Amino acid sequence: MRSSPDTGWYTVRCVFRWDPPRDTYEERVTLWRAASFDEAIIMAEREAAEYGIGGAFRYLGLAQAYRLSDEVIEPGTEVFSLLRDSDLEPEEYLSTFFDTGDERQGHIS
Repeated sequence: MRSSPDTGWYTVRCVFRWDPPRDTYEERVTLWRAASFDEAIIMAEREAAEYGIGGAFRYLGLAQAYRLSDEVIEPGTEVFSLLRDSDLEPEEYLSTFFDTGDERQGHIS
């Protein structure tokens, strides 16, 4: 695709579910050069469908896009942001949405 004055960088988060016997979900964030949120999501969903071909997982149809405000991508560039309103206290919010104990993640000691 050729760049136009309206073209920018977008990241899109897509959610997948691994097939049983696993009860595992995957969130992938991919980077796209597009003219709009809609175009970035279309591109990401096409890639998500290809990503799932032959794999033990499937795309769940949830795509969330974020337009990068910086034209140049470099260390420290914000690549995704999602705002969520919640009445939960900070510790409960984190344990509800991000640190349930079931994530496959490392910890810095």
